[in-house]
Formats: sequence, C-alpha cells, structure tokens
Amino acid sequence: MKGSAPINYMTYTKANCMELADILAESAVLACTGLETKSQLFEQLAGRAAELTGRDKAEILDAIVSREELGSTGLGNGIAIPHGKIAGLNGVTALFARLDQPIDFDSVDDQPVDLVVMLLAPTGAGADHLKALSKVARLLRTEAMVDDLRRTDDVARLYQLLTEPLATHYAA
Repeated sequence: MKGSAPINYMTYTKANCMELADILAESAVLACTGLETKSQLFEQLAGRAAELTGRDKAEILDAIVSREELGSTGLGNGIAIPHGKIAGLNGVTALFARLDQPIDFDSVDDQPVDLVVMLLAPTGAGADHLKALSKVARLLRTEAMVDDLRRTDDVARLYQLLTEPLATHYAA
C-alpha cells in the first residue's frame, strides 16, 4: 500500500483486527507547514481526502466541521482526532498530519495541537468507525510513539511509525 496506491477498503470483523495500515495510505500522511488555524488545517486535510476518496472536498469539510461544532476533537497532549461520516463512502479512511507549529484546537487541556489523525467513515459504519477511533487513540497515547512522530517531518518515516505494529517497538 505504499505511495499513491488506492486503499483496499474492507469490513472488519472480530476475527480480524484492524491495523492503521488498513485505512491509512502513505499518500494520506502530510507534514504541514505554515498552517495557523484549525480551519486552514481542515481545508488542507479535506483537499487531500477528496483526492484519495474521489469525494467532494466541500462534503468532507462539512462533515468534519459539523462534528467539530459538537465539541472539540482535541484530546490533549497536542493530539486531535477530527472525524466525520459521509454517505456513500467506500470504507473508513484515515489521514495523518504533523504540523510544524502547533495550532489552537480548543482541546480539553487548552494546549495547541501538532499531531492530527482525521478519520472519515461511511454513514452506516458505526462499529468500524469506533474501532478506528479506538485504534488511533490507543496508538497516540503511547508516549514513545508520540515523541517519535514529533521528531520527524519525513513523510515516509511518519507512515512507517504509524503503520508498524505497536508491539514491534513500543510497550503498550
């Protein structure tokens, strides 16, 4: 799944554990520079998501902004997981952004955000959406992982860190 190859979407079952590599393509990993606001970040992520999914950028942006209006998806410790549902999307997909400068996100700890995983899911994908949220939250609460993600802006290295099995390098 390296490079710009399309994501092979699948429905996850209890018998097969979702890995981030199942929903995150290397072309969905961004090292963002010069962003100053949450809206600029959402614009950039929605643009890339539109390219990857073939969906309309405005539709993606609306889904993310609508969810964010319910309450910030800034989890604390500089991490945010904005997410939204889109009717007719083929499957859960993720995008990752590492920001060169943290931005205000109205996070629960009032700290700015520099690591962002955006998740998009089909409207009816309740369980798959929750599994993806859970996987990302588990991954990003690993201090060593977060430190490693912050130490590089190399997209290939960021992708490698995000998609390697967690147990390979980090104790959970």
